[in-house]
Amino acid sequence: MDGWSQFVQLLFSGLTVGSIYALVALGFVITYSVTGILNLAQGDFAMLGALLCITFVNSGIPFVIAILLSVVAVMAVGGLFERLAIHPARNSSIATLIIITIGAAFVFRGIAIFIWGTQPYALRPFTGNHSLNVVGAVIQTQNLWAIALSLVSFIALYIFFNKTYIGKAVTACVVNPFAARLMGIEPRKMSLGAVAVSAGLGALAGIVIAPVSGASYDMGVMIGLKAFIAAVIGGLTNAPAAIAGAFIIGILEAFTEGYLSSGYKDAISFGLLLLVLFFMPNGIFAKMSGKRV
Repeated sequence: MDGWSQFVQLLFSGLTVGSIYALVALGFVITYSVTGILNLAQGDFAMLGALLCITFVNSGIPFVIAILLSVVAVMAVGGLFERLAIHPARNSSIATLIIITIGAAFVFRGIAIFIWGTQPYALRPFTGNHSLNVVGAVIQTQNLWAIALSLVSFIALYIFFNKTYIGKAVTACVVNPFAARLMGIEPRKMSLGAVAVSAGLGALAGIVIAPVSGASYDMGVMIGLKAFIAAVIGGLTNAPAAIAGAFIIGILEAFTEGYLSSGYKDAISFGLLLLVLFFMPNGIFAKMSGKRV
């Protein structure tokens, strides 16, 4: 493989991983914007989505229906998590709420071990093991599915938040909770929807990446960490910036792994996070817009 082919191969690899980080990072942004809580169990929604989808597919359910069932099931789990854990403690300190989300992450992993065990599982690619040749680089169609589904999700969320009444109500709660209350909108009720939608995005991310990297009970740990880094780098209240941050992380990791060593991949991500926290704590895209979903 020549230099140009390798560059294209690594670029598509970075875009694929970045699209997964972006979906989970978007969940971080939505939850944080509406509730003010960093949900550190966000990555585990990806794990649940992937494992549930594999279970449904292996039981004979058609692939598309299995994906939809998995996303809906994880959204229900997210809604229960919000009602049973976050909502009762809504008046607690931010530190307490974050600890609750950490505890929930351990619970989700424990349930996953109990149901699926510790062995990894594989999900077949959406359209088989087909590939495309792009200037000498071999691109798996699953990579294209990951990028395409992520873009469709971003567009759908943009339409939801900017063109629908409920979406505008959520945005109002983010921009000015006090004014939203005066208009009859209850920000606390929006918390349920925010966590459920975030859980669904995480589930979709896990389902899309499972054919590429497999699925296991602990897959959500690193996905959640990298998505969190992306959200912080872009800005925790700015969805487009968080998406951009996710693609930056994905592409940096791919090129670091391809041109240097896989051992440096994680160091690059965490090093970038430290630099941003030191010099631009509001995110490198903080000036793109004000506080918004």
